[in-house]
Amino acid sequence: MTRSPGVAFGLKAHSGWAALVVLGERDGAPVVIDRRRIELVEEAWARQPYHAAENLKPQAARELVERGVEAARRMAVREMQAAVERERRRENDVTACAVLVGDPMPDWSVDEILAVHFRMHKAEGVLFRDVLVRATRACGLTLVPIPEKRLPAHAEQALGIPAASLAKKMAALGKSVGPPWGKDQKDAALAALVALRARR
Repeated sequence: MTRSPGVAFGLKAHSGWAALVVLGERDGAPVVIDRRRIELVEEAWARQPYHAAENLKPQAARELVERGVEAARRMAVREMQAAVERERRRENDVTACAVLVGDPMPDWSVDEILAVHFRMHKAEGVLFRDVLVRATRACGLTLVPIPEKRLPAHAEQALGIPAASLAKKMAALGKSVGPPWGKDQKDAALAALVALRARR
């Protein structure tokens, strides 16, 4: 069996979970190797740990948030290790992992985050992207962070292909594998393609 020249992961985070697309290439064209939802929490409250802590006393709130963050980090590493192992069993080398990231957050303390509601939403958005970034590094994969808001423009520049053409390519990929293939999968696939081509 001929060993694969390599595959790349693309990850798009949500509250408590992420969309993963594994992309390879065949005859120069992108091919979906796998796509799935990976879970980043085990308990429902941990999807929004700051919201879960907002009515607690300060020390209890800090402890709950810390517990939620640590649990998400562990889950992300576990899921990433499982994804890498699946590709090893397919005899695919994982060359890189693209994570769609957001704007950096100020260095607020838990107390400062809980004091302002919009900060809780921002912190929870950053949390799940951050655990994916950390898990990528923990598994020894090459991290390719891509600003989610700039994904089309970033991909156009990185790949030298017009954004409209890339959008058509991602839609065509979906037809080849069938549903589910919504915006999450398209974005994760495009990010994976950037990572895959960057490692060639």
